[in-house]
Amino acid sequence: MKIVIASSFVPFINGGGRFIVEWLEEKLREHGHAVERFYLPFVDTPEDLVSQIAAFRLIDLSESGDRLIAFRPPAYVLAHPNKVVWFIHHIRAFYDLWDSPHGQRADTLGMGAIRRALLEIDTHALGEARAIYANSQVVASRLKRFNDLDAKPLYPPIFRPERFRHDGYGEEIVAICRVEPHKRQMLLIEAMQHVRTGVKLRLIGKASNPAYALEVQTRLRDLGVEDRVAFDDRWISEEEKVERLAPALAVAYLPRDEDSYGYPSLEGAHASKGVLTTTDSGGVLELVEHDRNGLVVEPEPEAVAEAMDRLYADRARAARYGEQNLARVGELNIDWAHVVEALTA
Repeated sequence: MKIVIASSFVPFINGGGRFIVEWLEEKLREHGHAVERFYLPFVDTPEDLVSQIAAFRLIDLSESGDRLIAFRPPAYVLAHPNKVVWFIHHIRAFYDLWDSPHGQRADTLGMGAIRRALLEIDTHALGEARAIYANSQVVASRLKRFNDLDAKPLYPPIFRPERFRHDGYGEEIVAICRVEPHKRQMLLIEAMQHVRTGVKLRLIGKASNPAYALEVQTRLRDLGVEDRVAFDDRWISEEEKVERLAPALAVAYLPRDEDSYGYPSLEGAHASKGVLTTTDSGGVLELVEHDRNGLVVEPEPEAVAEAMDRLYADRARAARYGEQNLARVGELNIDWAHVVEALTA
């Protein structure tokens, strides 16, 4: 089959939104398909939102390939008679974050009209697809709630999971992800004030805003935990990621209301590490079950610190969580063969 895969991207911002597209391209090729991948730049500033979506809609791919697989908004407005969507998330500021401190405000001039237009566009364009898959049940539920559209969860695997290995359970809890306020590295840092064991923390990732990275460094210094927390403010290679995770005690992933379980959780599973997360982490809770393959605690520094101490003091528990986290991946059918079969059916 000749397949076009298309998504939007924010220039100079890397991360899971691109990985899922590029990894799928390679896996489709491995299964014998001819693939053409392209990205279109998209910045969701309210004043440019509708005009950018209109530009996407003007691109007609009807004669380009046998199938279109679309990802991030608004790539799914592209025209093709055989369109399948692997839906990653809405433009959340106008959906589940609407009229909240983290989204657009209903009382701001013009925002209500933009929101109504966006909901109508999304519902129509997504409704054109022959099938809609979501990267989590959380996202599928949002599609049903806001657009009255049904989607099947199709969990995204990671690329070449066999490269990860397990070298025991050391002293470090490792958190590898973008450094952003909603990823809540600050919560982990604040928890380190309250730990009573020799547990250590390693934060790895690049902040999109250099000022926030400086804020993290300042917080480490002000709380006096610099000797127990390593902060690597940079992107690391996949090879270095393997080396950091192999001897880790566990992984930590504490986002606020994440769309999916997040690659950090899945990478931890393939390295046989349990996951420390919080009760409000959203899609992470589709993978992590409390006291089975990790710990799910309240998003408070003291509760996070207690969980970190528990992992450090009971390595047998940490090992059990790691083994069960890898088993959980199989239970949820998180593998590329399943993904390719679904998207090409």
